[in-house]
Amino acid sequence: MTSTTAAAPEVAPFQLFDLTVMRTRRLGPSILRITLGGPGSEGFRGGGRDQSLSLLLPHPGQREAVVPAAGGGSWRERWRALPEDERPVLRSYAVRAERPRPDGSTEIDLDFVLHGDGGPASRWARAAAPGDRLTVAGPAVADNTAVRFRPPADTDWVLIRADETALPAAAAVLESLPAGLTARVWLEVPCTEDRQALNTAAKARIRWLVRNEGAACGVETVRAAALPEGTPYAWIAGEASGVRALRHHLVRERGFAAERVTSTTYWTRGLSEERARKARSEASATESGTPEHLKPEQGQQVTR
Repeated sequence: MTSTTAAAPEVAPFQLFDLTVMRTRRLGPSILRITLGGPGSEGFRGGGRDQSLSLLLPHPGQREAVVPAAGGGSWRERWRALPEDERPVLRSYAVRAERPRPDGSTEIDLDFVLHGDGGPASRWARAAAPGDRLTVAGPAVADNTAVRFRPPADTDWVLIRADETALPAAAAVLESLPAGLTARVWLEVPCTEDRQALNTAAKARIRWLVRNEGAACGVETVRAAALPEGTPYAWIAGEASGVRALRHHLVRERGFAAERVTSTTYWTRGLSEERARKARSEASATESGTPEHLKPEQGQQVTR
């Protein structure tokens, strides 16, 4: 007799989750935490660190987002297939924390920076209340391409630099660091009251750069610092021009190996996410010769 076992169904690395707002809490003048969960969150499997997901948001005038119907292909292919004026607005956010619940659901904390420009995510977050629904495209497997903080095994110390949009990811990264690892950290926020208590077992030296206190916030803050000896790994995230400048400093002036610097653009000054995404796609297609829509999906790039 031959025994056979049915193969387990393949789990898509990213899929749509229909979530419920569980509660909201202000963390400071500029930052609002929204906790999502409830039925529909089963199967969410984040990888921690700087894990990101994408929110599917309504256009102005829509009561709710038009969610791509179930079917073949990835969620992004089904999203692209919708008419442009119906297609949900995408905004990517880092997962600040993830907590499995006894009933099999998962609670997910997202921290929103409340900009005065009234963008789609800020508008939704300001109005969010318990019971509201939100669809997100998130990970169903922990080891996924939307986790970018990946220090090599031979790392002696880490450098972290983030502005307020990347603060949730930086805080989660700090919590993930092993005990005793040396870390040098610069965190930029708008207001004194936006600073947060951070937990880490690492030997971390954290410097808050508070703009309303007149703190210098550019690459000069790192250029002036004495850095530890040993093999480094850097994770830098935030506004595009600042990320580029700091990456250039670390690689060209400090001698960091390029592959040991992970840099992520969370937003681009003067551009909406749609315009910034289009500019990146056009530049990428020009450099590689491959149209963006023909490239394999790589998970969610964190942008604003």
